[in-house]
Amino acid sequence: MSLQALIFDVDGTLAETEEYHRKAFNQAFADAGLDWSWSREQYRDLLAVSGGKERILHFLKEEDPQQIHRENLYEWIAGLHQAKTGLYTGMIASGEIELRPGVERLIRESHRAGLRLAIATTTSMANITALFDATLGQDVLEWFEVIGAAEQASVKKPDPSVYLWVVEQLGLPPAECLAIEDTYNGVCAASGAAIPVLVTQSYYSDGEDFSGAVAVLSDLGEPHQPYQVLAGVDDTPGQVDLQWLQARFAPQG
Repeated sequence: MSLQALIFDVDGTLAETEEYHRKAFNQAFADAGLDWSWSREQYRDLLAVSGGKERILHFLKEEDPQQIHRENLYEWIAGLHQAKTGLYTGMIASGEIELRPGVERLIRESHRAGLRLAIATTTSMANITALFDATLGQDVLEWFEVIGAAEQASVKKPDPSVYLWVVEQLGLPPAECLAIEDTYNGVCAASGAAIPVLVTQSYYSDGEDFSGAVAVLSDLGEPHQPYQVLAGVDDTPGQVDLQWLQARFAPQG
C-alpha cells in the first residue's frame, strides 16, 4: 500500500486566516452595536471551540450571559455570523492573505503525481471559496475531489464527523490518507477517524498539545525557507514533498 490522499484543513493550515476571522468578528460586533472586542489572547482561547456560531454562543455564556435570554437567540447568532462571513470574505478578496510556506508547492506536486486531494474543515464553503479565489484560484479548488466543510458536519472538530464523511466519500481506508492540520482539535478529529496526522503549527496553535500527531513541523517548508522539526521525526530542516511523505507516512502492508 502507499499514500493515496492528502486531506487538508483550511484555517491556520493553508494560510494564517484566523487573524482575519478575529478582525471580522470584531467588525461584525461593532456594526451590530455590541461592545465586544476579542483580543488576540482571548481569541486564542476561543479557538478551542470549533465553529464560528458555536464560538459566539460560548462567549455569550461566559462573558455576556444576559444575552442568552434574547428572543430568537440562535437566529440572531446566525445573523451575526453571516455578517462576519461577509466581512471576512471581503478582507480575503482584498489580496492581503498569503498561503503558508510549502502549501502551494505541495498541492501542485500532489496533483501532478495523481495523489488525491480533499479538504476537511469546520469553516464554511464560502470561506474556502474566498481563500482559493484570492490565492490559488478556482481551477485549483476543483482538484479537490471531496470538500468536507461546515455544511457537511454539524458536529465540529474535535469530533471526527467531517473526517469520517471525507474518507467515506473518497472510498479509501483511513490509513491510506494523511491529514494536514494545525490544531489540537484537528489532531483529535483526524485521529478519531483513524487518519494519521501531520501538524504544521500555526500562530494561534503555538503551544497546544499535539499528542497523537505523527509529526509536528513549523510549516511545510520551501527550498529557501526550510521547515523546523518541533516533534515526532528525527529530521533536519527541509521541505515536505511527496518523497518525504511516502518515506515517512506510507501505510505498511
